[in-house]
Amino acid sequence: MNLPVKLAVFISGSGSNLQALIDSSKAGRLSAEIVLVVSSRNDAYGLVRAQNEGISTFVYRSKDFQTPEEGAEHLLHIMEEYDVDYIALAGYLKMVPLSIIRKYKNRIVNIHPALLPKYGGKGMYGHHVHEAVLASGDTESGATVHIVDEIYDHGKILLQKRVPIHPGDTPDSLAERVLAVEHQIYAEALEQLIKGNI
Repeated sequence: MNLPVKLAVFISGSGSNLQALIDSSKAGRLSAEIVLVVSSRNDAYGLVRAQNEGISTFVYRSKDFQTPEEGAEHLLHIMEEYDVDYIALAGYLKMVPLSIIRKYKNRIVNIHPALLPKYGGKGMYGHHVHEAVLASGDTESGATVHIVDEIYDHGKILLQKRVPIHPGDTPDSLAERVLAVEHQIYAEALEQLIKGNI
């Protein structure tokens, strides 16, 4: 595969991890050109971030199609139109269609705001994760970059970084520290995967 590879980023919200990937690509720390941003919501601020950088965007909502299969087929066609090599999920809150997971086997990555496998699975996203970590009494949390397979938060772990939990932490304060780590490790893990080092 020629470098830089072509990367699609899937989002559902503000797109701060998208911005971190854009910045890493522009700085030469990520051997990928972000060619497409796919959002599950038409009001996601990440779409504005993409448009500000001249990156093509597509809003993919299964409700816009008669069947899930039709929607997945349309999305796959868009990915092929942009010659997408890899997909990065950055706060994407929907399940990626199985046809896409199979077509891009071992080339879809996700960043998760906790240490997998302990705090993963359906319903473990956003503040739900940080609330669960704090309720557990654990002394540390962190972020995990992993390959996406057919089960939520299940694929091979590529990179993890830990952060301490401080007395008096709230879901907000913990989320802020974990997000800073996410921004550090996502491009690093993607770069290692693209270059075949992990």
